[in-house]
Amino acid sequence: QLQLVESGGGLVQPGGSLRLSCTASGQRFSIYDMGWSRQAPGKQRVVVARIMNVSSTDDADIVTGRFGISRDNDKNVVYLNMNRLKPEDTAVYYCNAKIREQPEYDYWGQGTQVTVSS
Repeated sequence: QLQLVESGGGLVQPGGSLRLSCTASGQRFSIYDMGWSRQAPGKQRVVVARIMNVSSTDDADIVTGRFGISRDNDKNVVYLNMNRLKPEDTAVYYCNAKIREQPEYDYWGQGTQVTVSS
């Protein structure tokens, strides 16, 4: 089992940058596909970035070129780098860990608020 804790959210002006971190506690972090999703008020949660486990050739999948995702398997951390932020990026950002084709291994963090506003 994994426990996920997000950090790095906050208030940022339009055009600014933030880096979110998700720290996992538990074993075998490297076998999990990791992802970031976000949920804006009144909207559904959507995936914004994914990065596969070490054994996959599919490295990363990102919905916008303004964001980047990376992971450090030695530190059990996955990062979401967000650049040129826009007000529409305002949302609660959640970290997710899962193992493909094993739905019983699907974990979420508590979320971190990102607010883009002047």
